[in-house]
Amino acid sequence: MLPCVSSAGEGVLPSVFDVTGLAAASVGAASLAVAELVAARTGQAPPAVAVDRRRTGLWFGWSLKPEGWTPEPPWDPIAGDYRAADGWIRLHTNAPHHRAAALAVLRTAAEKDAVAAAVAGWRADELEAAVVAAGGCAATMRSLEDWAAHPQGRAAAAEPLVAWESAGAGGRDAARAFDPARPLAGIRVLDLTRILAGPVATRFLAGFGAEVLRIDPPGWEEPSVVPEVTLGKRCARLDLRDSAGRARLLALLAEADVLVHGYRPGALEGLGLGAEARRAARPGLVEVTLDAYGWSGPWAGRRGFDSLVQMSAGIAEAGMLRLGRERPTPLPVQALDHATGYLMAAAAARGLTGRLAHGRGCTARLSLARTAALLASRPAPEQPDAPARPEPADYAPEIEVTPWGPAHRLRPPAAIAGIPLRWDRPAAALGSSPPEW
Repeated sequence: MLPCVSSAGEGVLPSVFDVTGLAAASVGAASLAVAELVAARTGQAPPAVAVDRRRTGLWFGWSLKPEGWTPEPPWDPIAGDYRAADGWIRLHTNAPHHRAAALAVLRTAAEKDAVAAAVAGWRADELEAAVVAAGGCAATMRSLEDWAAHPQGRAAAAEPLVAWESAGAGGRDAARAFDPARPLAGIRVLDLTRILAGPVATRFLAGFGAEVLRIDPPGWEEPSVVPEVTLGKRCARLDLRDSAGRARLLALLAEADVLVHGYRPGALEGLGLGAEARRAARPGLVEVTLDAYGWSGPWAGRRGFDSLVQMSAGIAEAGMLRLGRERPTPLPVQALDHATGYLMAAAAARGLTGRLAHGRGCTARLSLARTAALLASRPAPEQPDAPARPEPADYAPEIEVTPWGPAHRLRPPAAIAGIPLRWDRPAAALGSSPPEW
């Protein structure tokens, strides 16, 4: 029997695409998966699920309201859309090495006007290819039709929304005490993800009691989003290029239930942490993994982010044309990241339910490009939702004490009957905990 799910509230994500519907559906899917796990553990009917469409839309933006402090800006000064000789291209330069790659190709200083002048002398596709070849991140703005005909667009659209693969036997679920009010308590989630979908997934799992340990490499920072996505987690650092770091990761993995990572295909294998090593360390592992452009096709290993996939997949151009704008018009939020994150959380919960039933682990693969295909396949809204700002009643009254200052957090976007979605830890700085359970 499926849980009863209801949806209420007005949308807050104005777009020529059904972004509000995508937000509500993805949060609903994650909540339903947790409800199904509760039913599997208790042998009772699954609890009802309710999704607040308005609040879900707010969570797809920024869930934290700082009190007396200002978050870091979300974008590097060079990041953005530029007009090339034959169209538009987006440069993603938030990471220092990605910025360096783009500037090296353009042979220009890190100044917005200088970058714009240099980009104007390139054809968009040629610059995209050059930046990617140099280890950077860029995306030409394509139309929906061009992407549908592109080899990578066809490959991504042909993939399932969630690709499942059964793995080895193992698990300790039956012996673990179960609290229906905290259904993921005792579940250990090893989080190797960074901006943004994976951290959204593990934040949701932490809200139902999972013990989430996030691992980042030495020196890595993402100050604009850490206060948003480390809620409920402990954050540590390991250098996986070092043998001691890899050994420690495998030791952590041996005691984990779920592994969530966003490494490109072959990256973990290159570190000696391939699928066989992971499954040997933890038989019965539930593994959820993310790729930007899909797991097949010529761009399967390409670096990518939400804003780039929106450019590649025709979303930014469709927004520009349908709204009569003069420049790329993406979605009002990074909806591909957020929606894919909640789908990843759903996959983790479904994997745990499957392991409980069959005693086997699994791997679930998702991609931003496949989520983009889902969004593009939905009927466009007759009229974009009216935007709305969060109101005081949307925030929980408790103060969240973070390393950056006090803040209020939005009330949860969904509710499962009898099971509060709440977080036991405030947001934490990267590297603030030791790499141990």
